[in-house]
Amino acid sequence: MMRIDILTLFPEFFEFPLQIGPMAKARELGVLKVYLHDLRKFADSPKEVDDYPFGGGAGMVLKPEPIKRALDAVRTPESHVILLSAQGDTLNHRLVKELAQRPHLILICGRYKGVDERVLHWVDQEISIGDYVLSGGEPAALVLIDAVARWLPGALGDQDSALTDSFETGILDAPLYTRPRVFEGLEVPEVLLSGDHEKIRRWRRKEALRKTWKKRPDLLKTARLSPEDYKLLKEIEQEESGR
Repeated sequence: MMRIDILTLFPEFFEFPLQIGPMAKARELGVLKVYLHDLRKFADSPKEVDDYPFGGGAGMVLKPEPIKRALDAVRTPESHVILLSAQGDTLNHRLVKELAQRPHLILICGRYKGVDERVLHWVDQEISIGDYVLSGGEPAALVLIDAVARWLPGALGDQDSALTDSFETGILDAPLYTRPRVFEGLEVPEVLLSGDHEKIRRWRRKEALRKTWKKRPDLLKTARLSPEDYKLLKEIEQEESGR
């Protein structure tokens, strides 16, 4: 069972999303417990959660006292404390799987200009979900929880689905199709209707490699590729150069 404590100024941000998809399923099964903590309740007064930065400058900074008090209230020896921060490690597939193995995560959601630098003395890791600015750490925390919840037992109807997701094997997923067979003149590839499992397997692998080669060639540098994959990549390069 995983426990996640969220320290935030806006606990209501999470209430509806946590009732949807794998997050809801994991909570229903009891493999995920999420607790929301309003930082205002740990301040001397509800209006004393932030202040102007020393030295001047625009924006407000979250004060250290409410965050430290909240941490003291929920931290255990098993806790891994995360500050959602633009300065942090970029959240990726490898990091998500690592976090999914931890029994207790505490997520600190920054706001305004940021948090007092002294808060980092009580943080184990800073995590960012990308090189752009959000209004606060809440959207990033929700992304992290959703990604982690998928790896908890029973959260997905078919756990094999996670094992075939993009990035699990180091490359993007193959193109996907469903009914109808023809839509506005666009047809499902004939091989997927053939019933030949080996041909389908090879086609999917080749098209996954093709999509990665076109859209995220950087992934191929670290992907786990087989001799067959290298042969398929050569075919792809020859096919694409001839177009």
